[in-house]
Formats: sequence, structure tokens, C-alpha cells
Amino acid sequence: MGGGDLCAGAGNFFHRVAKSWTKAEQTLNDAVSKSFIGKYFKLEARKSCFTKELRAGTATFLTMAYIISVNATIIGDSGGTCSIADCSAPANQTAAPDCMFKPNEGYENCLSKTKSDLVVATVLSSMIGSIAMGVLANLPLSLAPGMGPNAYLAYNIVGFHGSGPISYGTAQAVVLIEGCAFLFLSVCGLRSKLAKLIPQPIRLACAAGIGLFIAFVGLQVHQGVGLIGPDESTLVTLTACVKTDPATGRCINGKMQSPTFWLGFLGFVVTGYGLMKEMKGSMIYGLLFVTLISWIRGTPVTNFPYTAVGDTNFNYFKKVVDFHKIQSTAGAISFSNFNRSEVWVVLVTLLYVDVLASTGIIYTLAELGGFVNEKGAFEGEYLAYIVDAGSTIVGSTLGVSPSATYIESSAGMREGGRTGLTAVVVGMYFFMSLFFTPLLTSVPPWAIGPSLVMVGVMMMKAVKDINWSDMKTAAAAFVTMLLMPLTYSIANGIIGGIGIYVALSLYDWTVGLIRRMNKMRKTVVEEQNQVSATVAVEII
Repeated sequence: MGGGDLCAGAGNFFHRVAKSWTKAEQTLNDAVSKSFIGKYFKLEARKSCFTKELRAGTATFLTMAYIISVNATIIGDSGGTCSIADCSAPANQTAAPDCMFKPNEGYENCLSKTKSDLVVATVLSSMIGSIAMGVLANLPLSLAPGMGPNAYLAYNIVGFHGSGPISYGTAQAVVLIEGCAFLFLSVCGLRSKLAKLIPQPIRLACAAGIGLFIAFVGLQVHQGVGLIGPDESTLVTLTACVKTDPATGRCINGKMQSPTFWLGFLGFVVTGYGLMKEMKGSMIYGLLFVTLISWIRGTPVTNFPYTAVGDTNFNYFKKVVDFHKIQSTAGAISFSNFNRSEVWVVLVTLLYVDVLASTGIIYTLAELGGFVNEKGAFEGEYLAYIVDAGSTIVGSTLGVSPSATYIESSAGMREGGRTGLTAVVVGMYFFMSLFFTPLLTSVPPWAIGPSLVMVGVMMMKAVKDINWSDMKTAAAAFVTMLLMPLTYSIANGIIGGIGIYVALSLYDWTVGLIRRMNKMRKTVVEEQNQVSATVAVEII
């Protein structure tokens, strides 16, 4: 038997296997389409099928799975419910007030448990939101705690390790109230109308500004790759040092010689290359590359150094499969300190970001999926807005930031996802993630940092729609984007941008008001003259 015959035989075998697989797939799709599930999700009406929805759900999950570890790490930087009481102290002594900002075994153990809580909370809120969106709105849109609001909560509201103006419990109460207000606006159909009240350049600049803010976080020492650190003269400077001050992040020696930074840089390149080639799940590939290498002990880039905390984390990591029960973040809601002005600024800011971002993303994805009709509406719109708002309420009770519909849902749409079955599949993937908490909590900051920077890159595309030739528009948008990272506050960026827009609009508004008043005065005078002329004629 010749080589040609062998190749032909192998080819015929694979052809038969492919044909059998296609036939089995078609049989399965026909059976599901005619079942209750198929009719409920309108598979045939939307020209889809079960296997197509399954592939779409898989693609969406792969592109947004990074949020599980990223969100837990970002919110975990706030310290959660950990406090000075959790710090270790020498016998017969009390812990120093700065123990939360220096290496401390007791506080770090509390942070480790909190991160595990936040991983489970992130998974649960994403699972509930995605399944609800699929079942109730029948749209292929998936939800998870939003990037931007999570950073705002962690670094602006609560502050790094609780150094901000509001406690973690109060912050979650604010998120709960914001979610209720958001739900009320959704039920009343006011979401899109409120979003339109914000000047367009501010709306566009917000996305880019939040992207810059998130990228800035991903470049820092405690939260990311460590490329940027503090400097006494210039405030920030290039670091990536071998040794840094554990409290401040200031470089001590070995600038640009940090092994973890260069590993994180390679992860960024891997992610960037995957996105260039439009590979599905590219956001997760770079993160996995860095994480797997960091799990090897005894290397300069290990996430498990030979220390007491490192040994504890490694022992938990080795479990691989474990169901972690939330211990501290669920129900950590406190309505104290609501008499402070900062609380209401936070509430308005979160509500604004939710109304603007979530509404825009849902509508954009609906247009991408071809759901929007000639009147600008789409099937399931009302329930989609309600589910989106309701997910924020669920997230607040679990201890995470406001939920949002993820633009990564477009990955599933590109795979042909057209029904809520796609979102249900994503929710089931999140459910399976619940049992791998030891792995998900062991992702190091230098693996997450590149993902944050890449999210910032993708959010910058909004600037192309800003009219840079109009100085009023350009100045307001620029101030919005500039202030968010430089003041470390999304709220400051929004307030600054609106302030500049109003200030530069005052002249036009004043001139317009004067013209309208003059026009009204002329109209009144003309009417008076007409009345006088009519009276004169009648007298004659």
C-alpha cells in the first residue's frame, strides 16, 4: 500500500468524521430549536441555533474572564473590611496606625481572605446579571462589575487600604442607593433622557478619561506592573525597581531592573499581538502567560516567595479546587456618615457614570447586533435596562462595585450570538469558576497591570468622535480626560469638564438670551401696535 493510498485513506476517514459531526450538530440544533428552550429564546426567529449560541457564549466569556481576578484585585486594594484591628502586633503592644501600609502578616492575611471573598462576589454578580439578561431580556449581553466604577470605589472613595474619606461599608451603602435610583430611572424610562442632558464632549471624554485613569492604576507599584512610582520633586517618575519602599512605593535601587515589570511587559505584548490578530480571548492570554510563570516558586518573579504569607498563599493555591464562602464583604453595608458631603458627591458621580456608560454600551451593542429598528428602539430594551440596574443592587449586597453591560459581548455577537442563550452560557461559565477560587486569587498584580493598560487603550477610541476644531468642545473634553488620572478622581474630571464647558458657553448663552429677549420685545411691540391700530379704526 503506497503513501498516496495511506493519505487518501486518512483523508476519507477525517471527511467521514467531519460529515458525521456536522450531521450530529444539525440534529442537536433542530431538536433544541423545536424545544421549549428554542422557542423561548426565539432561535429560529433570530436565525440562530444552539451550537452557534454556545460558541458565542464561550467567546464572550474568554474575552471578559479577566474581570474575575482584576476586579477582585482592584477592590481588594481598598482593604475591604480589614482594619487596624487585623494587624499583627508584638506581645503586650498595640499595632501602629500605619500597619496597614507596611508589610504586616495579620493585615496581609485579612487582605488575602478579602480577595477570596471578592473573587466569589465578582463571579456571583456576573453570573446572576448575565443569566438574568439572557432569560428576561433575551439579548446576548453579559454583565460584570464595571471597569472604572471599581477603580473609583477602591482608590477615590475608600482609598488604598482604607485611606480615603469613606469606609468600605458606607461605600457599599452608596452603591446600593445608587442602584435603587438607577432602577427607578430605568423603570420610569428616564435613562436615555438623562444621558442626553450631559454635553456630548463630556460624554465622549469620560470614556477616554476613565481609560487613562485605569491605565495609570495598571502602571503603578501596588496595583500593577510598577513602571510608575512616587517622586519628591516631580510627584511621579519612572521606577520598575528591584527594591521599593513597601509603604510608599518609592524606588530604592535598581531602576528599570524589576523582573516582574519585564514579565508584565511581555504579557502586554502577548495581549497586544492577540488583539492585533483578532484572536478570541486575547485579553486572557497575556494574563495567563504572566500568571503561569509567576506561580513557579524560587524565581525572581514568583507570586509565592518563601515567607510566612507566601507559604500560606501557596498552600491555599495548591488546593486548586475549592468553594470559598464569602465571609466579610457580603452584607457589609453601613449607612453611617451619610451626613457628609463626600457621600452625595460619590452617589451622583456613580449614578452619572452608570446612566451614561451603561446606557450607551447597551444601545451600541444592540445596534451592532442589528436589533435596533427604524424608530431607534429594540426588542427587550426596557427589561435590559432594568436588569442592568438590578445587577448593581445585587453587586452591592455582595460587596462589589456597580455592574455594567460589557462591550466584550461584541465578541459573542461576532460569533453569531443573537439571543439571550449566549448570555446564559456566559453565566454558566461564571458558575463553574466558583469552584476554582484558589487559582483565581493567586493572580499577581503584574499580570493584571497589562490588562488594565490594554483596557485603557481600547477606551481611548472615543476621542476620535470629539470635534477638536471647536475650542469649547476641545477644552472641555481635554480637561475632563486630564483631571481624571492627574487628580486620581473620576468625579473631579467630570466636574472640571462640565465647569469649563459652562464657562465657555456663557457668552453664547448670554448673547442668545439677549437676542431672544429682543425678539420677544419686538413681537410684543408689534402686537401692541396692531391692537392700537385696530382700536383706532373701530373708533373712526
